[in-house]
Amino acid sequence: MMRFEDVKLAVIGLGYVGLPLAVEFGKKRPVLGFDINKRRIEELKQGRDHTLEVEPEELAAAVHLRYCSEAESLAEANVYIVTVPTPIDEYKQPDLSPLKRASETIGRVLKRGDIVVYESTVYPGATEEVCVPVLESVSGLRFNEDFYAGYSPERINPGDKKHRVTTIRKVTAGSTPEAADLIDQIYADIIVAGTHKAPSIRVAEAAKVIENTQRDVNIALINELALIFNKLGIDTQAVLEAAGTKWNFLPFRPGLVGGHCIGVDPYYLTHKAQSIGYHPEIILAGRRLNDAMGGYVVSQLIKAMTKRCIQVQGSRVLVMGLTFKENCPDLRNTRVVDIVRELAEYNIHVDVYDPWVDTEEAMQEYGIRPIDAPKEGAYDGIVLAVAHQQFAELGAQKIRALGKPEHVLYDLKYVLSADEADLRL
Repeated sequence: MMRFEDVKLAVIGLGYVGLPLAVEFGKKRPVLGFDINKRRIEELKQGRDHTLEVEPEELAAAVHLRYCSEAESLAEANVYIVTVPTPIDEYKQPDLSPLKRASETIGRVLKRGDIVVYESTVYPGATEEVCVPVLESVSGLRFNEDFYAGYSPERINPGDKKHRVTTIRKVTAGSTPEAADLIDQIYADIIVAGTHKAPSIRVAEAAKVIENTQRDVNIALINELALIFNKLGIDTQAVLEAAGTKWNFLPFRPGLVGGHCIGVDPYYLTHKAQSIGYHPEIILAGRRLNDAMGGYVVSQLIKAMTKRCIQVQGSRVLVMGLTFKENCPDLRNTRVVDIVRELAEYNIHVDVYDPWVDTEEAMQEYGIRPIDAPKEGAYDGIVLAVAHQQFAELGAQKIRALGKPEHVLYDLKYVLSADEADLRL
């Protein structure tokens, strides 16, 4: 096993997860940041990060970090940290192709004594059952004899400037006790919040996947309560505020559940569960309920418009916000698209406005071209879908001014007070 002082790091994948990690390591030791996207590499070399996760001054502070898109350059490293996406496909099944491709890339340069650490969210067993065989096949080396593996789940929260990679406790694991010790030491060098060494890679994988599954199920419960309270004519936010006065009531709120974690990770766990003959009930029920919320929002909006004698077909609706959460440009798995597409089914003209979004990225990912600015007095319906700071600063009066004299304002994210909106989730 190599010594800590001999570690030469490479981070594979410089997105929301990989870049902040590479930057922190790059402040203390030589690190090679690798990404197959050449435009991304050029952007970072110029000191810019379009995800806004890392400020220019932080990039500049990572004086030991180099960027490259040439896989051959990875040969100079001996510890590889993989931070590529792990999405789901159209059938809601795990898509491990980015992980496999990254493993193939590393396998071509893997040497005796090297360590490969995965941070991407997977189901328990994936590292050793899927990734390691690829490494062995491509490199010709033997696992736990010639090279070693580890797992340290990412806990990045896009747009969160308080909980950063160094201030969130890091779970680590290795394929042998010696590898586990070294991997833990490597991360402990930058993680000021400390580390937790799990007893095995499978335990660390399982811990990651249930973190977001737990949140998903809890939000599903609150979403179901919101459906019930809406039928009863009770304000859900008022109920949650009242219940929240008890010390152990969990502060979840209803809403759309998207993003790269909460709306995706549960499917990795259910996939593995079904592969061993167990059909998960609660997890899948929560997923179905959360995935249906976009349709529910549109049905409520249509009912409210109809009650006000607003012609639905051919009407204009403004959707404010497209990202999966507030105050960040992240469009991954945003469920706002469900609202946009459902509205289009009614032959409604939809304008999407989001000052955080890159127009070309929105077009490429979803075929949606956000408008530069909404028009005053133009809309029959307004949906406040994301709680961006800019929208909160506008206030109810200016948002109302975007609507026609008779319109419906649906505040999905409790940006406004109860008496300022026509509908709330």
